[in-house]
Amino acid sequence: MQNSGIRKNNTKIIEIPVNKSAGISLAHDITEIRPGEFKGRAFKKGHVVTEEDIEHLQRLGKEKLFILSLSEDEIHEDDAAIILANALSGPGISPEGTPKEGKVNLIAERDGLFKVDKDALLMFNMLGDVMCATIHASTIVKKGQRVAGTRTIPLIIKSRVIEEAVGIAGNGILEVKEIRKPKVGIVITGNEICCGKINDAFAPILKRKIEAYNGEIVGIHYEPDNASCIEERLRGLKSKGADLLIVTGGMSVDPDDVTRFAIKRLGAKEIYYGSAVLPGSMFLVAYIENPDSMIPLLGIPACGIFHEVTIFDILLPRILSGEHIRRRELAEMGHGGLCLNCRECHYPLCPFGK
Repeated sequence: MQNSGIRKNNTKIIEIPVNKSAGISLAHDITEIRPGEFKGRAFKKGHVVTEEDIEHLQRLGKEKLFILSLSEDEIHEDDAAIILANALSGPGISPEGTPKEGKVNLIAERDGLFKVDKDALLMFNMLGDVMCATIHASTIVKKGQRVAGTRTIPLIIKSRVIEEAVGIAGNGILEVKEIRKPKVGIVITGNEICCGKINDAFAPILKRKIEAYNGEIVGIHYEPDNASCIEERLRGLKSKGADLLIVTGGMSVDPDDVTRFAIKRLGAKEIYYGSAVLPGSMFLVAYIENPDSMIPLLGIPACGIFHEVTIFDILLPRILSGEHIRRRELAEMGHGGLCLNCRECHYPLCPFGK
């Protein structure tokens, strides 16, 4: 078969009419699309075309096939995708199999919280000839779940571009962090609850949400709006081994909302009151010193009873995965921090907290 070659950049390309292509090896995957029915790989890279394949290829709109001869400074899309996938994969992430249509998916190797270095991902995608798309950061994922996909844009790419992309990715800009099982101490405040004027609604809600992370509740106590009483209960729960403290109520602006004062008296070294999230603007995050760690303390306002999902649900997995929440993190949540109060809640499959 005699064919003259054309050269694009340093790549030599030989064009073969599809009706005379029997016996050649495909230079890339060939995609088939049947609207509303199927989109995927019809022929795999390296497949040797047979006479029976020609009619199928023509139905896909192929008039020519190509034989490629790469120069030393060029990489095929499949090989490049594997390099990129490996570079992007941090702890808890791995490439899924071989490339399909030039793309490699990245999957979670374990259950946990998906994290992304957003600045590095932007730099990676700004290169133009490579791309990586991910799910939202701070999404809870299951082992085997697809979290990202990467590929090159052109079929053939310069080695220097891949080297630059790998340099940006470093040792992996995508990660799945393990979520620890907490030991939780809870103090529910309010004179009206302690006096029996109203029934407590917080305890069953918090129990359900903690049990979703296989957490252990070391104690639940009810205290009036008295800073000394709240402080004493928190100290007791801490001494019983609680590594996460939760206080409900008393987080508003009324004079008898004294929960914050109890937390200060407990010796909190960091207290961040208020967030850019609705519901949850009066949420509180504090950290209590322990001999070998810092114990996070979360103050939940009354919205935690009324709304199914609040800032508590967004931050709890982040804190259990080891993230230290400060004022900046609470402020950054303003973008995407407005719950739409949908009639039927689909969280986390919604924009809230993203």
